[in-house]
Amino acid sequence: MKPVKIKEVVLHTVKMRLIAPFTTSFGTFQEKHVCLVEAIDESGISGWGETTTSDEPYYNEETTHTAVYMLKDFLIPRIIHKTIKHPLDVHDMLTFVRRNQIAKSAIETAIWDVFAKKNNLPLSELIGGMKTEIEVGKSIGIQESPEKLVEKVGEYVEEGFQKIKVKIAPGADLDYIEAVRKAFPDAPLMADANSAYTLNDIEHLKKLDQYNLMMIEQPLAHDDIIDHATLQKEIQTPVCLDESIHSFEDARKALQLGSCQIINIKIGRVGGLGESIRIHDLCRDNGVPVWCGGMLETGIGRAHNIALTSLSNFTIPGDTAPSSHYWDEDIIKPEVTMDLGIIQVQSGPGIGFEVNREKLERLTVEKERITTAETLHPIP
Repeated sequence: MKPVKIKEVVLHTVKMRLIAPFTTSFGTFQEKHVCLVEAIDESGISGWGETTTSDEPYYNEETTHTAVYMLKDFLIPRIIHKTIKHPLDVHDMLTFVRRNQIAKSAIETAIWDVFAKKNNLPLSELIGGMKTEIEVGKSIGIQESPEKLVEKVGEYVEEGFQKIKVKIAPGADLDYIEAVRKAFPDAPLMADANSAYTLNDIEHLKKLDQYNLMMIEQPLAHDDIIDHATLQKEIQTPVCLDESIHSFEDARKALQLGSCQIINIKIGRVGGLGESIRIHDLCRDNGVPVWCGGMLETGIGRAHNIALTSLSNFTIPGDTAPSSHYWDEDIIKPEVTMDLGIIQVQSGPGIGFEVNREKLERLTVEKERITTAETLHPIP
């Protein structure tokens, strides 16, 4: 493995507009700012990562603004001009900062991309992936009516998506799920609650058991693994944890407590590819399936998700839908495409996609180049 020394990092903050508004229990939005992190090594190779943040701290405590601050003032100064022998080392280099997992992931994934390109390997191969294609699911935000949801599900079933994820919340749950299940009795269907319920809703949530769902994702508090264990004992539907899992240790404790039967791995939420691989391996060794969740990423984040999903224990279709389902134009070429619910794993070096510089420049609202380790804050 050829080592890497990063000589500069460029932060490209872009403004992206979704094709249509996306609604969860957190709220509705259509625009988001994303910081695309370009790490450049001494030989001129560029690796790319992104902050899978929103503009508001509703999913977790981070926003794009705070992630950029953490990258500039704390994280990049820690790694720039340092010889890195293996991309797994980046995780340990950044542990002096607590949490801020999405900011850490943005620079860590960029460095993985540099390593893969420098060693002329597809990123999927570098991380130990074995698949040449992955199955894809579709996430659908909360709709204005059950009828509208059925219409949306019908479109995506027709396109061949291998899993349908429906966002739910109190007042938009049982009637919606029932309508979908009546229309599509055999569709691979799951519900995502985004922490909208409490243990007081156990009897209500039990009613979901009749619909043969693949899982219910994060029904209780975003930082909980205790109450989820109680809930899982009371319902037949498998519980999947998302927001509660920020690290290998979180996953280990959740499995030990019986808090879930499935884990959704999001690269940004757990701090990067290294920690994602560790959680994957833990779940594999314990017979717990995993899948890769989406955060409305640009093509850069989607490329990392595709590589991660090539690992063997990603047995449930993820949320990495084609670019055209979210953006009028993506910033990679070629864009991510799908054929009957299948996306091909890229075989070229690194993430396997090229950043479209012309589109990038047009969408950029702020750009900063960091070439030194100077910072206002002392680095431990």
